Amino acid sequence: MNYKHTQIGYLIIVITTLLILYFGFIFIMASFNMLILAVMILIIFILSSFSLLTIMIDENNLQIKFGYGIFKKRYLIRDIISAKVVKNHWYYGWGIRYWVPRRMWVYNVSGFDAVEIEMRNGRIKRIGTDEPQKLESAILEAIK
Repeated sequence: MNYKHTQIGYLIIVITTLLILYFGFIFIMASFNMLILAVMILIIFILSSFSLLTIMIDENNLQIKFGYGIFKKRYLIRDIISAKVVKNHWYYGWGIRYWVPRRMWVYNVSGFDAVEIEMRNGRIKRIGTDEPQKLESAILEAIK
């Protein structure tokens, strides 16, 4: 089964837009400084890369891609042993996180719904999504 879905992180888009306006104001008021401009562009670039989360499943892989593809991860379907719908706690955060107490990776752009996958090596991954039941079904069908 093939699956592809992109979740939009609206809050991150709003924050990025406000930051662009703020940086524009600072840039207009301050004298031109190439270092400040470079830092501003880098911050906007990194923040905007976490505004979208695309999840793709084919016969062999589950792929997670943030934004325009700078941050992406691929897992082999044959290495996944289970998938279940879960709720993330607010303190798990958004973006890419390694949650030490549970020893798991969290990939999320918005909301608290996620699908937790367990790998053959015992490692746990949580993938945030706005359609958790569909993602869970797609993973379970792929690992049959």
